[in-house]
Amino acid sequence: MKKNLMIMLLLMALLLAACAPAVTEPAAPPSGGEEPTAAPSGGEEPTAAPSGGEVSERCGDKSKLAERIYLYTWVEYIDPAIKDQFKEECGVEVVETNFDSNETLLATLQAGGADYDIIVPSDYMVQIMIDEGMLMELDFNVIPNIKNMDDLNVNQYFDPEQKYTVPWFWGTSGFAVDTNVVTDYTDSWSMMFDPNSPYCGKISMLDDQRETLGAALMYLGYSINDTDPAHLEEAKNLLIEQSKCVKAYDSQTNDDLIISGETVLAHIWTGDAILAGLPDYGGREGIVYVIPEEGCTIWQDNMAIPVGAPNPYTAMVFMNYTQFPEIAAQNAEFVGYGSPNAAAKEFIDPDILADEGIYPPPEVEARLQWIEDVGDALELYDRIWTEFKAAVGS
Repeated sequence: MKKNLMIMLLLMALLLAACAPAVTEPAAPPSGGEEPTAAPSGGEEPTAAPSGGEVSERCGDKSKLAERIYLYTWVEYIDPAIKDQFKEECGVEVVETNFDSNETLLATLQAGGADYDIIVPSDYMVQIMIDEGMLMELDFNVIPNIKNMDDLNVNQYFDPEQKYTVPWFWGTSGFAVDTNVVTDYTDSWSMMFDPNSPYCGKISMLDDQRETLGAALMYLGYSINDTDPAHLEEAKNLLIEQSKCVKAYDSQTNDDLIISGETVLAHIWTGDAILAGLPDYGGREGIVYVIPEEGCTIWQDNMAIPVGAPNPYTAMVFMNYTQFPEIAAQNAEFVGYGSPNAAAKEFIDPDILADEGIYPPPEVEARLQWIEDVGDALELYDRIWTEFKAAVGS
């Protein structure tokens, strides 16, 4: 009886095995990149998972993920723990390289630099790259967390149909003051441009063509996007006059300079200034951020995928991963900039949300200006900036 039962069980097992679908291992990615299947783009439905593929909300189709992706971004612009989490959870290493200006980013890509999967250009540079055909349309079936974005941060002038970008951070470009030394200050660009400043030699300016020329233009009462050659010449001369008081033109370590006391006034991006005043984040008490009364830049940095990126599907999965509310909040608290992710605000420290330097009220927003593509006048900006840098020996 036991023998007959064993035979019957064996026959049943063979029958079930014959009816079951075959399970195959996914093919190894070619040259370290993604599988040969074309990555979805332009709003198409994602390619169906191969039989046996593991699909998750946070990691997408794991059988389609590359071993690593290459991120080209600003310095200290992502919490390293998030990259570690993504590798542990999804099995993908994020290799990070940094640039110091939008112009450096553009030049690197135009020169045929390394094959980056994700880049983080600012608003006006997105507009330029779209016009040049340099950005891939995204598949938001793979990036459903785009729904978490605040209305302020989507469908902006640089990507009006929200086809090419996922908002990363936004902020302003005013100046920081070390109130331990500068006890009497105003909310005016005159603090930075006074040729007889008592703080001469302890001032830093961003090493950024549009930001630095823009600050000078606004102090002079002009638009940050002014294309009048005479006005730009005036801004150049103002910067040359100011240069005798400038210790450094620096977009990467200007926060370190004011924390160490080497400078006491710094033209600076929001997040760098905010963190510079927080001892818990390596800063020092007494450093405050000022949005000038004349106005300053409002900007937004965005994740995008350059045309020809080797791993677009994995890149989009990572974009989506970073925009889960709790992860976006973690990143915002680390970086110190305004999060475009409305759903993340539930997880952000209320004191940070109340900081008007990070989330300015409407009356302050009214004084802010977006840097926009100036078209053919870019050549004029390039010439003015080159002449300025030559004059100051930088």
